[in-house]
Amino acid sequence: MRTPAEHLLRAWERRGSLALLLLPVALLYRTLLSLRRLQYRTGVRTPQRVGCAVIVVGNVVAGGAGKTPTTIGIVQHLQGRGIEVGVVSRGYGRTDQAVCAVTPATDAEVAGDEPLLIARATQAPVFVAAQRHAAAAALLAAHPKTQVIVCDDGLQHYGLYRDLEVCVFDDRGTGNGWLLPSGPLREPWPRVPLACVGQRDDRLLVLHTGSNPTFAGYRAQRQLAAHAVAQDGTQVPLTQLKALEAPLLALAGIARPALFFASLRALGLPLAQTLPLRDHFEVSQFDTARLQGHQVLCTEKDAVKLWKVWPQALAVPLVQTLEPAFLLALDAMLGAVLAAKLSSTHGHQTA
Repeated sequence: MRTPAEHLLRAWERRGSLALLLLPVALLYRTLLSLRRLQYRTGVRTPQRVGCAVIVVGNVVAGGAGKTPTTIGIVQHLQGRGIEVGVVSRGYGRTDQAVCAVTPATDAEVAGDEPLLIARATQAPVFVAAQRHAAAAALLAAHPKTQVIVCDDGLQHYGLYRDLEVCVFDDRGTGNGWLLPSGPLREPWPRVPLACVGQRDDRLLVLHTGSNPTFAGYRAQRQLAAHAVAQDGTQVPLTQLKALEAPLLALAGIARPALFFASLRALGLPLAQTLPLRDHFEVSQFDTARLQGHQVLCTEKDAVKLWKVWPQALAVPLVQTLEPAFLLALDAMLGAVLAAKLSSTHGHQTA
């Protein structure tokens, strides 16, 4: 039996009866979105700038499309080039809205699961706050040599001025093309850039993580790793899991759990049970009794929380590879931004 969320996801694939029924709410959403954009265009609201380049990684489609793996990939690429880079996020699902510096040892309930995953994967400075500008300001105060801040999510958060944007699409594309809740879109696509917050068509990169994109953009290849990871970092080949006596239970607290389960089965793992959970589920309210007697498999995003209450779980990493053309385009755009900022700084000093 499908959950209400699964019914809505199906409705977003076409312009059927449920999508039509929700159109009045979508029209209200569009009006509110237009009013908020108008406030920035007229100066009622002003985006906040920070003292380094800002790359916002987000999407226009509700639900997970691969923003966090893309953020991790971009950060690791920039680190490989010797660029000082940090990450900011709102930290969805946090129990505290104050500014917080996230380290690999931070509790997931304090940091948010995705910022904690980024901190562990990249070792970069990661700061979270209810307002992304506050997180960026705190990051720069603690790490003043930072050259680039990558904002995980926030494409529609206009309070932080951005220099570059990466918009991620998965295999759903734009769905039925309608705004929430009649469709999956958070804003109309193709979008109309909001120049006053830094949006420019020539500073936007479109990245497809799905296998069959329907419009232009760069590509990213995604697949599950051939191993699982234990809490202590030990890697366990997935082939070993096929011969376990304990039945396999896969759980996922992500936007589309069924995709994770299908990927595990495609690798030949005999899942005895699957447990879809709400995205960003609260581990403090999770009943571990249902896990008894099983070898639990989960995503890396779930593991940063689940290991706290079920340390014997194994996380199966998602491996995402950004195509070289995407990275070249990113480098070219970022190079122009950094050069302009350096020129501006020198000009200010000599004035």
